[in-house]
Amino acid sequence: QAGLGGAVFQMFNHGTISAMLFILVGVIYDRAHHRDIEGFGGLATQMPIYTAFVAIAFFAGLGLPGFSGFVSEAMIFIGAFPVFKAIVIMSTLGILLNAAYFLWAFQRMFFGPANEKYNDIPEINRREVLTLLPLAVITLILGVYPRPFLDLVAATLNVLIDSVVSFGGLASAM
Repeated sequence: QAGLGGAVFQMFNHGTISAMLFILVGVIYDRAHHRDIEGFGGLATQMPIYTAFVAIAFFAGLGLPGFSGFVSEAMIFIGAFPVFKAIVIMSTLGILLNAAYFLWAFQRMFFGPANEKYNDIPEINRREVLTLLPLAVITLILGVYPRPFLDLVAATLNVLIDSVVSFGGLASAM
């Protein structure tokens, strides 16, 4: 049950985190008219609020503790490990590659050498903050207190599990 609950939670988290990332890309594209990571640098000093939102989205996407992505990934691994040990171990490689890319991108865009072309790039505006803030809050709250979401989907997951078991397990359900 932990694996299925984690999978449903991960789908929700993916939607939340991906929405944040797409909005953040749109914000920077609106100002710079490109999305080339290597074309930026030093944005943390020019856009500290934007940098904070990107950090939340990246760290949630990495599945760091304290963010909702950590809880769902941990639940999936805990649920899958007893049955699919090799797959779970191999999937950690994907997590490591994801972490390497996010950290590389974050360092290049925000803490790398500043690109003088963007010395006057404007910080995110109120409308953009109000769009990103609920997504960031959800990601942070569910990272430390996922129980409300998990309780919400528990009844549906129990029906799904009962249905699969009544048909003789996964092998006969397929």
